[in-house]
Amino acid sequence: MKIKKFGSTESRIYGMVKPIADELGLIVWDVRFEKEGALWYLRVLLDHMDRAVTIADCEAVTRPLNKLLDDSDPIPQSYTLEVGSAGLERELIRETHFDACEGSRVRARMIRPLEDGTKELLGTLVSCDRENLTVQPGTDSEPVTVPLSGVAFVRLADLDEDEVRKAAAE
Repeated sequence: MKIKKFGSTESRIYGMVKPIADELGLIVWDVRFEKEGALWYLRVLLDHMDRAVTIADCEAVTRPLNKLLDDSDPIPQSYTLEVGSAGLERELIRETHFDACEGSRVRARMIRPLEDGTKELLGTLVSCDRENLTVQPGTDSEPVTVPLSGVAFVRLADLDEDEVRKAAAE
């Protein structure tokens, strides 16, 4: 896994949507401009610190953003705009995601099994940099550091301590 950076299109769109989200008390979690098959998608993923993102929140961002996009036409090809919640088990792919989620419960899937045969690391995110991911599997175990190149993905996870202990024992 590589920590991703915004491309030029994503960066431009982030600059357009951030003031809209700020005004509504929302956080722009991510902006993705992705090709799937023959179609392009511009995805704006939102978060809120104190509550879940609602459909009304997504609409409140979509309408002014759509107008800005129509007026400035920053993307030459056709695309579909999708505005939604980042989700409870959102994927962490950018440096800002890892920084914001330090101390949170995560599920990291390995590309190949670790030395003990496990393919998943469950626990608390201690740190992540361009080369390594460190997760604390449980309160009574040592942190585990793995090369980021061996990680398929990292997602937030709603784990309780029993799940973490059970996974560590497997």
